[in-house]
Amino acid sequence: MMKRLFVLCLSCILFANLSAQVHWKLSEKSNGILLDLPQLDEAYSDHIEMSGEQMAFVLRWNVTEDKAFTAERSLVFPMLRTIPNNTHASLLHRIKTDIPSLLSVNGLNLQREEVVDLEIDGCLRVVSNFSIGKSNIGLGAGKVMLPTLQMERIIYPSPTKPLMCELYTLKNISQKPITVFVPEFSQSHTTRPEKGVDGAYIIRAEILNPTTQVLQPGETLGFSAVFQAYRSTEKAVVVNPIDEWNGRRDFLNMIDENLVLETPDAVVNREFRFAKIRASESIFKTKGGYMHAPGGESYYAAIWANDQAEYVNPFFPFLGYETGNESALNSFKMFARFMNDEYKPIPSSIIAEGTDIWNGAGDRGDAAMIAYGASRYVLAKGDKQAAEELWPLIEWCLEYCKRRLNPEGVVLSDTDELEGRFPAGEANLCTSSLYYDALLSASYICKELGKGSALSASYQRQAKTLAANIDKYFAAEMCGFDTYRYYKGNTKLRSWICMPLIVDIFDRASGTIEALTSPHLLMNDGLLTEQGSATFWDRSTLYALRGIFRAGKSDVAYDFLKQYSERRLLGEHVPYPIEAYPEGSQRHLSAESGLYCRVITEGLFGIRPAGFSSFKLTPHFPKAWNNMALRNVRAFGSNFDIVLTRIFGKKVKMEILLLEKNKKITRVFNEGETLNIRL
Repeated sequence: MMKRLFVLCLSCILFANLSAQVHWKLSEKSNGILLDLPQLDEAYSDHIEMSGEQMAFVLRWNVTEDKAFTAERSLVFPMLRTIPNNTHASLLHRIKTDIPSLLSVNGLNLQREEVVDLEIDGCLRVVSNFSIGKSNIGLGAGKVMLPTLQMERIIYPSPTKPLMCELYTLKNISQKPITVFVPEFSQSHTTRPEKGVDGAYIIRAEILNPTTQVLQPGETLGFSAVFQAYRSTEKAVVVNPIDEWNGRRDFLNMIDENLVLETPDAVVNREFRFAKIRASESIFKTKGGYMHAPGGESYYAAIWANDQAEYVNPFFPFLGYETGNESALNSFKMFARFMNDEYKPIPSSIIAEGTDIWNGAGDRGDAAMIAYGASRYVLAKGDKQAAEELWPLIEWCLEYCKRRLNPEGVVLSDTDELEGRFPAGEANLCTSSLYYDALLSASYICKELGKGSALSASYQRQAKTLAANIDKYFAAEMCGFDTYRYYKGNTKLRSWICMPLIVDIFDRASGTIEALTSPHLLMNDGLLTEQGSATFWDRSTLYALRGIFRAGKSDVAYDFLKQYSERRLLGEHVPYPIEAYPEGSQRHLSAESGLYCRVITEGLFGIRPAGFSSFKLTPHFPKAWNNMALRNVRAFGSNFDIVLTRIFGKKVKMEILLLEKNKKITRVFNEGETLNIRL
């Protein structure tokens, strides 16, 4: 008992340490976040990724000590393939053209920029004031230069074209008329033809709407800059940046209207909204169809058994984003091409717009990942036709895993999703946990598709046996905790010991949660991958958060979630979950944001798909809350709200509002109780 209290006290200290220095605040006028400029007493820099169907960019930006804004654009064009045409073969180009330096007012250059507003809201919006002409040298004692021009710039990707846009609005904030000169400007770079799959590519930057105009006090003018790439045999895209901005806003509005989280915690609500954006925007229209991709200036026009099949695909039915659902179905079809009678491993990744594969780490447990993700996807989607189409893949992957069982009854694999970065032994806890959950999902699908009660019961029996084998093989005392070893011979705690929790194996939940939240694993940025290392990956942190909620430890999970959300949304590197550190410099890989969303849908609300129109609901209320809701949930073939209210003691009232059927399902139940919901 004393040891448990000691661990909990240490965990409280560590949760407090999770909070980074806060640099941002929630916008009250939008769904965005604002840089807290008055509190910024030194230079600040960050990077953010944004995507459309034909390109992505990483914006590396900086506010200097003098409050000037600078930025470098790292442009990525996934469908302009380079040689060798491997995983990383997207056309990349960095460009640092400083558009404000090209302008002049009254024949003089802009000086003394001061950023007065900087917001992230599905775009980057920067408002700066400039003085004109002379520096402050020689002005005389007590004299200051008053700002003359205010500039707003909005930076965003085109939703459908291979380009990014920057909208500029200039406003005369002086007391006199000014003459503003926006020059004609373009620059281009042609790549070497032997380095491109389609020959040479042209990267072009240009100013649209050049003009010379007199602005009276308070008047404005607008222009734009466009950065694009295309094949040398093609012409530059003719673009209207306002149309592209409207298209980007339409996408953001769709995100804001569907799967809306309402809780007493405004930061968690807002981070959920941001995670929906990043999880959904990184989908590329390739010659192989829509392909969701991680991003990070490395991984595009390609899919993985973990990032796409396991992490993000099961989320899209809840959001109801049809492009996301289409990309999910397409990815599973791509993996299905590699089923074979010899039960050789399915490739870990399908690359180059679906034309090639990467399998450099061998069998990572990919069949378990695919079976888990595909079965959850078809259940949540509630689409019988899609389920029929994917059933052979699910069945094949389950049979593959069955054939890979070792004498102790757990699944063998060459490595795991970390691809050898950390040891995983011959059989790891992650692969067997995913296989266990996939067996249960498959038993539900059997009933929906009429595959027979015998097959459904067989999958249930296999799952029960596997759960027992997981406990026998992996259960261990690690650092004094009654938890799991990640593989046979493992002597250090690993963050992936959370995996049984996310698939509702709770035999060692208490010890596992104590281990996860102990100083051995829980650090400022989340969970270390391995005890004693300096490496963390958000994906295991987010899995652990979901698992702790599912185990019913809602207050521990919420404290963890609150601190994590504040760090990612309002801290030093914002606004999305990240991949890893030190690897990748905390890239905003897309599927991690899908995992954050699943902490809410499957963890906090406890939704577990159980049929095409049914699910199990086990909500986990933090004690500090009396209500929470998910609005416009698009899963299970319906559009519905889930509204939960604490009514007295440990009683909770649930209302499910079926928005298109004018129907309400109401239940009163005890906290921690699982409800079987049929819509």
